Amino acid sequence: MNNYVKTYRGDGGRKKLPLFAKILYCLTALTFILHIISVFSEKFSDFFNRHISSVIRFLFANITDIIPFSLAEALILLIPVFVFLLIRYAVKNHCDSWRAVFTYMGSVLSIACLFYILFFWSFGVGYNTSTLDKRLDLERKAVSAEELYETALILADEVDAAAAEVTFRNMDFSIMPYGIDTLSEKLNSAYAKFSNENDFVSKLNSSLKPVMLSEAMSYTHITGVYTYFTGEANINVSFPDYTIPFTAAHELAHQRGIAREDEANFVAFLVCKQSDDPYIRYCAYMNMLDYILNALYSADPELYADILKILNDNVVYEMIAYSDFFEKYSDSVAGTLSGAVNDTYLKLNGTEGEKSYVIVVDLAVAYYNDK
Repeated sequence: MNNYVKTYRGDGGRKKLPLFAKILYCLTALTFILHIISVFSEKFSDFFNRHISSVIRFLFANITDIIPFSLAEALILLIPVFVFLLIRYAVKNHCDSWRAVFTYMGSVLSIACLFYILFFWSFGVGYNTSTLDKRLDLERKAVSAEELYETALILADEVDAAAAEVTFRNMDFSIMPYGIDTLSEKLNSAYAKFSNENDFVSKLNSSLKPVMLSEAMSYTHITGVYTYFTGEANINVSFPDYTIPFTAAHELAHQRGIAREDEANFVAFLVCKQSDDPYIRYCAYMNMLDYILNALYSADPELYADILKILNDNVVYEMIAYSDFFEKYSDSVAGTLSGAVNDTYLKLNGTEGEKSYVIVVDLAVAYYNDK
């Protein structure tokens, strides 16, 4: 009997791949097939994103909305604990044979596959949908320095007018006159209006999630992140006030199915500029002007200088204050690493990498040319 037990355990006969792992591997194979189809079919991607992914995003966002903190942040902080427990469990229960080891590794890998499944079904298909310029009927093309200058002139007028309704510290940042909860309400209201006019944006009501370790997050140069596996729009609240509404609207755009970074930026701009709140409107113009001016500086420094001369003094002080604020984070190793990881992730999903954030200027120029 003892010999039988020893042989039974030694050959790993009891260590079979569990049913949940087999199911996850089958779902992974199905998901991969659907992923390939989505790459080659915009119509399929549009349908899937609007009718299937939107439901999953809605469920995730509403489930995690009842939690008063960022579940994603908590899970990420607990990763070392999870890894320790997985290793400890493996040592105690799955090291009696090589078959047991590989079976356990197969189970762990299946859990990793779950994240791929959730990614595609809830969010990833959005990278293969129709582009935003087609949906908004804009003529997007390469832009010249003159077009950037003309767009900057328009935005300079708009941001100056909006600044009249904003409170500024003396030669410093503007002040957001409410907290994150109120900002959530105002942005949800603006998105409801935008969704009624643009059916490709999912209707949803959700709360922003401030990141507890925002100061540490600043060293990664990340101002916000949408976590598809929890459905949360996580916001770095240590950044200056005027960046927060725009960042929040950007992450809420992801939450509503806009995957590409330039498109999330532009939807954030359109949503914020039509808000009933003057500070959110100011942030829309201010952040888009910043993108345009950065592009203009690269294209023609003299035209860039001409725009600065006509800007409201408070707006210029805001820009200077941001440069001073960001200086201590600019050369961080964490920022370099996170940038490289994000760039790789975005390129794997068919975009231009981190450059995709700033090519929102093409959409802005097309928008104002159309107007």
